[in-house]
Amino acid sequence: MARTGVPFRQSGQTIGVTNWGQGMKVSKEQAAENRQRIIDTAAKLFREHGFEGIGVADLMKSAGLTHGGFYGHFKSKDDLMEQAAARAVDASMETWNHMIASAGEDALAAYVDFYTSPAHRDAPGAGCIMAALGAESARQAAPVRHTLTAGVQRLFEGLSRVVSGRTAAARREKAIVTFASLVGAMVLARAVDDNALSDEILRVVAAAAKTRGNG
Repeated sequence: MARTGVPFRQSGQTIGVTNWGQGMKVSKEQAAENRQRIIDTAAKLFREHGFEGIGVADLMKSAGLTHGGFYGHFKSKDDLMEQAAARAVDASMETWNHMIASAGEDALAAYVDFYTSPAHRDAPGAGCIMAALGAESARQAAPVRHTLTAGVQRLFEGLSRVVSGRTAAARREKAIVTFASLVGAMVLARAVDDNALSDEILRVVAAAAKTRGNG
């Protein structure tokens, strides 16, 4: 569900990109901050509602900015979708890199446990974009698909560093199978309306992923 925000105000007046050049200017720093706020908000709301499940007006409202200011930052909704997808991938990589650094030899188990946790299942807006939007992304324009393709490659590379295997090719193969099983498990766990079954899917796939990754 989209959350409304409080518009950015200065001297009692709402600031939007539509004010540019009209007696009330937004600094470059504020404009950059506003743009990033829109991207962060979109990255969350697209994962919660789908690319087509929320419009520009509601996105801008949730970011606390005026609807009219959108086109001062982005060429189109597709442009924002591409930027939001990239931000979601970056967030996943930040989480993954932190786990590698902090978990050491247990990095794979830590990642699998995190990915298959009920907390991840119940908060798609802060989770993996492939589990939230993978199927829908196949119907999107080339820039969005290209961004997600690059993101998946990065995730494969990250997993390849912590799974077992005698060769780089073997580790990459295992990383692909592991990530695909985790994404599929999360999609199924969110789709079913039986909580016990949802928990079982996550638990069984988590155990298999850790066994396969270390085997």
